[in-house]
Amino acid sequence: MTLTAANGGVLLAILIMALVTYLTRAGGVFVMARLPIGPRVERFINAMAGSVLVAVITPMAVNGDGGARMALVATAGVMLVLRKPLPAIAAGILTAALWRLVAS
Repeated sequence: MTLTAANGGVLLAILIMALVTYLTRAGGVFVMARLPIGPRVERFINAMAGSVLVAVITPMAVNGDGGARMALVATAGVMLVLRKPLPAIAAGILTAALWRLVAS
């Protein structure tokens, strides 16, 4: 199946992607509303946050520059110390920005 830009194919593709995104998010809420959150489920949810963070950062560090590698080190260090993804992400962004500022 091919979509052409002249016949509104781009708009159709955007609408389909928006619908799939909405259904994915709504499905997660629907399932979690009916699932009892015990210690095992809570551990799974907490582990997923770190797994997603690693899955996003690792390819950039492997294929990226020194700033990306230093961001990975900073993110991992903050994550190990604080065990919170948001400060770890902030540390990685700040480290990459500072590295690139100094290196340029």
